Amino acid sequence: MARRALKLASLVAASSGIYLYGNKFLDPNDFGVVRVGRAIATTAVITYDYLTSLRSVPYGSEEYDFLKSQVHLRSAERLRELCCANRGTFIKVGQHLGALDYLLPEEYTRTLKVLHSQAPQSTRQEIEQVIREDLGKEIKELFVSFEDTPLGAASLAQVHKAVLQDGRTVAVKIQHPKVQAQSSKDILLMEVLLWVVKQIFPDFEFMWLVEEAKKNLPLELDFLNEGRNAEKVAHMLKNFDFLKVPRIYWELSTRRVLLMEFVEGGQVNDSAYMERNGINVNEISRNLGKLYSEMIFVNGFVHCDPHPGNVLVKKCPASGKAHIILLDHGLYQVLSESFRMDYCRLWQALIKADMKKVQKYSRRLGAGDLYPLFACMLTARSWESVNRGIDRSPVSASEDVEIRSNAAAYLPQITQLLNNVPRQMLLLLKTNDLLRGIESALHTRASASSFLNMSRCCIRAVSTYQRSKSHSLYRRVQISLTEALSLWQINLCEFFLWLKGSHLGNWVIALLSRMHHST
Repeated sequence: MARRALKLASLVAASSGIYLYGNKFLDPNDFGVVRVGRAIATTAVITYDYLTSLRSVPYGSEEYDFLKSQVHLRSAERLRELCCANRGTFIKVGQHLGALDYLLPEEYTRTLKVLHSQAPQSTRQEIEQVIREDLGKEIKELFVSFEDTPLGAASLAQVHKAVLQDGRTVAVKIQHPKVQAQSSKDILLMEVLLWVVKQIFPDFEFMWLVEEAKKNLPLELDFLNEGRNAEKVAHMLKNFDFLKVPRIYWELSTRRVLLMEFVEGGQVNDSAYMERNGINVNEISRNLGKLYSEMIFVNGFVHCDPHPGNVLVKKCPASGKAHIILLDHGLYQVLSESFRMDYCRLWQALIKADMKKVQKYSRRLGAGDLYPLFACMLTARSWESVNRGIDRSPVSASEDVEIRSNAAAYLPQITQLLNNVPRQMLLLLKTNDLLRGIESALHTRASASSFLNMSRCCIRAVSTYQRSKSHSLYRRVQISLTEALSLWQINLCEFFLWLKGSHLGNWVIALLSRMHHST
């Protein structure tokens, strides 16, 4: 009865909101009482559930933990239903939350992950309308063939395969027609609702989510910006011969339509596809780590949406090499030099298990006294593993369960951290979790070689920075020699790791063992 009354009150509030705001913020034709009312009702029901379900149970008891997990699950399912119903920006934000594997309770991330496969699809008529408005021509005038079924549909757009009049096969990315108009209104609605929830639960610190959406959504909705990002990252990482970024066809691209070279491949988390095509999963995981280490530590220009649908793999028939195909370049994070240097030094300290420097650089990045939690969030390792050295042992199943459980137990502290760290850190944390998800799917997580490559990039980045700030030739030479020595040590360590895992290495170890026993 109380819940029904709450829903009714929510609908009344929604109607009042539309009356008060009028056309200035809300357009009833595409936003309306149902859309706003649905969001308010869902927020109200979730809030009521948390307020009442745990009230009479002793905090910290087994019953409390069990009931809290049930409330998390019910709330996550309600959020998922809201995102699917309101579509657009709601799905985008839900996907972001679903990617925060080690930062949010598992009930939320597991439930919201399905939003990647439940994105809306625009109709043929809507697609034709966008192309007509932006390119001034009908589909049949531009293309010899145009497949009605999209290759993939996302929260903001969908992609179709087509053939141009000159015979080129292309991928056509077309924005959902109502997203532009709805996005700013959706963000305003989320901001108001999150503010209300924070008044009820003071520990609830999720305003950063709205701030990030405000900043990033306009960029993601501009496909010309996405095309520029694609060309920039392709040039920036041109030395990686295993990377493929589809070419942009500018003559038929606008803010809502993007034409790209069509490239096929299997999703990066599809180990069965890789096995069928003779692709080494360890090589793919290693190369993906190289790409992102270079982007984060060396260039400070980071592709922040590496979910499996945006990262494809394919074996090149000519060379026999496996290529990584990077798609969807709408969401990038540009790291400031000072942030990037602190982040480099923090990771160097984490790899070396230098706790004094872990504390120093975590504090400089806004973690304050919560630096142990911050280190665990970055590495997705327990504090014990961080102290021991994250490269000393792989993640065990029990440690993984412990980390996920802590995400629920320390939710207030985690949300406080997310609210305090620089905004640049938020998308990096999401990117880290998406990459870990890929590694987990391929069973290649946290290998020693990945840490060596991170160390190599950090050394190069810090040395380049130090040289740029030095006015002494002697000092610059000294920095370069130290850099060369450090990189040589890493190469030597990598060689011994390769030797240890190779047939030759096993043969040498067996021979030395027999010689030892014989003496």
